[in-house]
Amino acid sequence: MTSQRSSAFAAARAAAVATIATLSLSGCAGIGDSALSQAFVDPARYELYDCKQLEAERKSLDAQLAKLDGLMRKAQTGAAGPVVSEIAYRNDYINVKAQSRLAEQTWRDNRCTPTPEPPAAAPAPQKRAGRGAH
Repeated sequence: MTSQRSSAFAAARAAAVATIATLSLSGCAGIGDSALSQAFVDPARYELYDCKQLEAERKSLDAQLAKLDGLMRKAQTGAAGPVVSEIAYRNDYINVKAQSRLAEQTWRDNRCTPTPEPPAAAPAPQKRAGRGAH
């Protein structure tokens, strides 16, 4: 009887600890989209960037965000996925997201416009192989 009580108590305690850990980590998940995340980025970071440099930086940050998002989604499919995702990738995601916001704000403040894509070059005509070609 005592062993049943102690095992039930241990199981309830483990469930409570897991619930508290999950709730505390889920509270951190909202930081990525809040003004608090801006505290992790130097506000003068992109001050001396010109529009061309900002354009490249924005593309790089977008690629980093996509990569981190993919890693977080992949990690969440595992047994302890949400916890692993939060511990392994959330801080990096928050930092890159804040940098991205700052780069976007600087882009708008400088009134930058995207560089137009160069027109695609027409493919060179290929020589026909056959009797007449020597």
